[in-house]
Amino acid sequence: MKYVLKSSPRRTPRLDFAADLNAEQRAVVEADPQPLLVVAGAGTGKTRTLTYRVARLIASGCPPSRIVLATFTNRAAREMIARVQKLVAMDMRPCAAGTFHHVGNRLLRQYGELVGIAPNFGILDPEDCRDLLGSLLAELGLDKLRSRRFPAAKVIFSMVSLATGTKRPLEDVIRQRFDKFVDQTPTLVDLARRYEARKRKLNVVDFDDLLRGWHQLVTETPVHRREEVLGRFDHVLVDEYQDTNRLQGAIADAMAETHRSLTCVGDDAQSIYDFRGADVSQMLAFRERHPDGQVLSLTQNYRSTPEILALANRSIAHNQEQHPKALRTTRRAGPRPALLALRDVYQQAEFVAQRVLELHHEHGTALREMVALYRSHAHSLELQVELTRRNIPFVVRSGTRFFEQAHIKDVIAFLRARNNPRDELAWSRMLQLWPGVGTQTAARLAQRLSDDAHPVPARNAFAETARSGQPRARESMQRLSTLWAALEAAAGAGPAEEIRLIIETHYAEYADRNFPNAPARREDLDNLARFAARYESGTALLSELALLEGMVGQTVGPGADPDDKLVLSTIHQAKGLEWPQCFVLWLANGKFPTPRSQRTTKDMEEERRLFYVAATRAADELYLCYPTLDDAHDGPVRLMRPSPFLAEIDHPPDVFERWEIEETPP
Repeated sequence: MKYVLKSSPRRTPRLDFAADLNAEQRAVVEADPQPLLVVAGAGTGKTRTLTYRVARLIASGCPPSRIVLATFTNRAAREMIARVQKLVAMDMRPCAAGTFHHVGNRLLRQYGELVGIAPNFGILDPEDCRDLLGSLLAELGLDKLRSRRFPAAKVIFSMVSLATGTKRPLEDVIRQRFDKFVDQTPTLVDLARRYEARKRKLNVVDFDDLLRGWHQLVTETPVHRREEVLGRFDHVLVDEYQDTNRLQGAIADAMAETHRSLTCVGDDAQSIYDFRGADVSQMLAFRERHPDGQVLSLTQNYRSTPEILALANRSIAHNQEQHPKALRTTRRAGPRPALLALRDVYQQAEFVAQRVLELHHEHGTALREMVALYRSHAHSLELQVELTRRNIPFVVRSGTRFFEQAHIKDVIAFLRARNNPRDELAWSRMLQLWPGVGTQTAARLAQRLSDDAHPVPARNAFAETARSGQPRARESMQRLSTLWAALEAAAGAGPAEEIRLIIETHYAEYADRNFPNAPARREDLDNLARFAARYESGTALLSELALLEGMVGQTVGPGADPDDKLVLSTIHQAKGLEWPQCFVLWLANGKFPTPRSQRTTKDMEEERRLFYVAATRAADELYLCYPTLDDAHDGPVRLMRPSPFLAEIDHPPDVFERWEIEETPP
């Protein structure tokens, strides 16, 4: 049976650039095929411009199948392609659009045999990779090393992945980023080789292999086969170019070697992912690699008020290594950004909570239209506590709520077991943090320690387990017994001192071995200790935490929208987003920027870019906050200076307004 479909007439694409784009955007869209770098400032319509450039290429006669569009999320690619499809009324599915990994997978399925990859290869996700490395560690006996300095599988995977993306030897990555394991370098290099060999044997690749294989395909294969691959495409476009690593940048350059039509869109002022391997120098040196290329800029900002842009422009102008830029806007004038020097971090949290309620109740601003930004997740602790106490609902976009994080719960488990020996769950969690103590051993020992009918002193139980256990467990129990004695001796010093002992004696080392982001977790733990210093005993601290967990902050008034929540986020997680009202916290020297980032000009400039990203998230109002006193748990109260990013823009004409805090009695 045949069915006749009466098709409607094909709509001729109509692209009205004059009506839909500003002059800068039109210049990008209409530029001739060539190496083209588009420096697209924050809020300047980057996605719209790139979408129209793809649409124009198609309207000019280029089939979608001859276009590569590399983005940083498949969702971004889908949305962009959907917009293009509406503009040109053409099936865009043949377009090679998606993440670098997505496009690499597509090409290697067809041409992978040229670089030794069978077309039916399997793909390992990061968890699979960690499992594979874990099995290799077990085979080599490295998981049973008595040395407590050998990294766990997920840390090793981070090392190997970073080395691949940055095109650097693993030895260099270990020395520069994982220096605590320098003495293990030969073993780690050998392990990485075995990891590569095992993947080949299993006919599997990881995400990094998709990029490495793609790069080999267009740079190392015989010329006639390479030209076959490159000849499939006429245009290559890359979004978020400032976030590409060296391997991705090399792929983009190689893909355009024949046709020379390469469009890279990004903002060097928003390059903030060096820790992931992003390489801003690829943007800065674009003309050096492509002397026949062109650089165009988008500077018309559609997001922020002139006052917010004045502050952002003045700040980023201090960076030396950049494409100079000055964002401008047609929006009406608004209030100048507010600068607030608060007494301490607790007053900072009180201010944000009170101002949020004022904006919500008195000005009708939805909670979801406000954001509190911070450099590190650890900087959100006091604010989370204050919001919970005031029953202000919030969502944490930078990760798990502070007290729900694994490393926080790990350390709290020590205190729970110390303060309530019948807490079997706390014992079990704490015991499994020690090398050589498995789930079953921990369960048996936890049950014994929490048995109220036959109480056993903890140190006695640890000693008995040490005598009967394997060498690795024996050493762990001996160390735990020593730590427990120190905790008992420090019982009167308060929970902050106990937390410090737990961190220094055991958990800092545990974090180094088990978490790729160990420094950030250590900062969280330092903040936990500072928070704990406000309580006289572990019981008081644990009681407060239990109450906070029970206060979920579901409403700020009758009839409130249950989905309306204040947003809390690190600046890294907020990139690409915007809010009418924005609070930036902890703008104090030593916190933002960190001491480590002030060692080199390169690192300092990345920190300044991070501040620039924070400021340009705000559309209408921007609040810049810093505490003047830091009651660190491990020393006297310190006077905090404002961030150098505030000091360097503090000159006439003023780009912010100082707000003085007046406290009234409760």
